[in-house]
Amino acid sequence: MIEAISTLASANLTRSPAWQASFSIDGKYLAVCFGNPNTHVKIWQCCKTQTSDNVNTKTPGAVEDEEWKLIATIQDDASHTRSIRSVAFAPTSISYGVVPILATASFDGKVLIWEYCHDDEEDDDIGNKDDMMQEKDQDNYTIANNEQSTSSYFEPIAQLEGHDNEIKDLAWNATGSLLASCGRDKTIWIWECFLPGTIGGVESSNMEADDDGEAFECLAVLQGHDGDVKSIAFGPSHNQWGEGEEILVSASYDNTIKVWAEEAGDWYCAMTLGEDSHVPQSIPSSSGGIVHTSTVWCVGVAPGGVRFFSGSDDGSMAIWKLYTATERKKLFPNEQVVSSTDGLWKCVGRLPDAHSSYAVFSIDCAPTRAGHGRIASAGGDNSINIYREESLSGSGGGASDAPKFSLEDVAVDAHDGDVNCIKWHPRDGRCLVSCGDDGAVKLWRYIR
Repeated sequence: MIEAISTLASANLTRSPAWQASFSIDGKYLAVCFGNPNTHVKIWQCCKTQTSDNVNTKTPGAVEDEEWKLIATIQDDASHTRSIRSVAFAPTSISYGVVPILATASFDGKVLIWEYCHDDEEDDDIGNKDDMMQEKDQDNYTIANNEQSTSSYFEPIAQLEGHDNEIKDLAWNATGSLLASCGRDKTIWIWECFLPGTIGGVESSNMEADDDGEAFECLAVLQGHDGDVKSIAFGPSHNQWGEGEEILVSASYDNTIKVWAEEAGDWYCAMTLGEDSHVPQSIPSSSGGIVHTSTVWCVGVAPGGVRFFSGSDDGSMAIWKLYTATERKKLFPNEQVVSSTDGLWKCVGRLPDAHSSYAVFSIDCAPTRAGHGRIASAGGDNSINIYREESLSGSGGGASDAPKFSLEDVAVDAHDGDVNCIKWHPRDGRCLVSCGDDGAVKLWRYIR
């Protein structure tokens, strides 16, 4: 069951769409970007407070309230000049003494890097419930109604330029050493990042890049798509492509998905999954066997990186599986690859009407620690879907070469308009966030 538990931002009268959401890696921060006419970014912080009679003692059985407080809004002359389309926290955790780092991308063709700043002397403990008016929501979530703290803000520390025009998406790799951006100019830019807590990163938690932006260096500009690049995601290479530890998956307006890999410091296109990528004959298809017949809006890599999912404007969602080079030679000896040592991505499943023939705009895989392996998707039917893979046990169960996913639950009319983004909380497999064209940002509780 999936149910709404709170609304962090209500549907707005100015109709500034909420485009994308991003949790910090520890789940303590949430950022959402809003488009024109009132483009900005809002950042909330999660605070936990005990609700037992004795708040000074962690009483067994006591319940912790999770309160999300608005701590900062990015909207000033130092920000972007056009609609902010993408936002992504770097995978660095404050648990290691590193302040949150946030990347934003805009239709102005720029990527800005922001560092969180906080003045403890000017702000009381944000977890003190007695100092603020609150609205209590169900399932132990609260939203602070007080004004955002004036002592918390995000300061721009770097500006990355290169795209000719609108940037559509951002993606960090698992370690925060790489940042990728993609856009309307049909290119993907990959930047090497020297963040605190990463290999080769600056030692101080307070980054101060010089005028040349030496904390970020462009490694590659990838060209190959024939249309806007809509979505990108990093995943592990499993030593099946090139020499690098990671691959990059990109989805495009040209109806294709490309897999990029790194060899001797150079990134190259290892595979193109397009009109010659077909649904297995064992899977019923009304698309002439072609996986996606229209724009591929989104990709989502599963934990472990041996699968990824894609969603299209044709209303379908596809499941792709990684085959090693050894498996490829045995199972698919006639498949063309760049190198004899390359692995292979194959479509092993397809949901033709994932959102009742409406576009699938966002897909996210539940984190490993959630333990349930669900897939969340959002679409043009204003709804949020939760899919589960059927068990191998019993009749009709799935298999890795032909997995079967069933629709477990639907949040109908989750937003008053397209649902642009759905994200699982990185630490809590019961929690998701969504944002949509109505400008609303909502928290959801998933209960198995």
